[in-house]
Amino acid sequence: MKITSFVIPTVIAVVFAYGIYKKVDIFEEFLSGAAENMKVAFDILPALIILMTCIGMLNTSGVVAFFTNIISPAAKALGFPPQCLPLTLLRPLSGSGALAVYENIITQYHPDSFIGRVASVIMGSTETTFYTVAVYYGAAKVKNIRHTLLCAIAADITGFVVSCAAVRLFM
Repeated sequence: MKITSFVIPTVIAVVFAYGIYKKVDIFEEFLSGAAENMKVAFDILPALIILMTCIGMLNTSGVVAFFTNIISPAAKALGFPPQCLPLTLLRPLSGSGALAVYENIITQYHPDSFIGRVASVIMGSTETTFYTVAVYYGAAKVKNIRHTLLCAIAADITGFVVSCAAVRLFM
């Protein structure tokens, strides 16, 4: 048996032991935290419903394909695989939508191809920006996101460009 299989049970045992040592009602604290998280989940539910509806509309309306066709010539000129453009358009919006596009890329072009490697690096190095902003700012009830979105999109674009450069450099 590997030692890694003992990590999580050990952490849980240490937390319980520390709670008993500090004379904390562990069960009551667990219930209190669970109840508080249910309230947070209920508060952010409207933002999630709107976000998922918008993503579904983008996919079915052909907007992603339209923007992919517009951006493709510039991507080719920069050496970025145009086959990864739908992934770059959906990744900031939806993890599940991006995963579906990623799975399609891997199935069609193979994981060890340049396109597959770029898609893999994109999936591992970028974030679902709009989802994250909606969830966390919604939970914190922040109305003005200020420069967060602009900086996050700049980070996503940087991740897309650097993913292609990293694959070319290291693989």
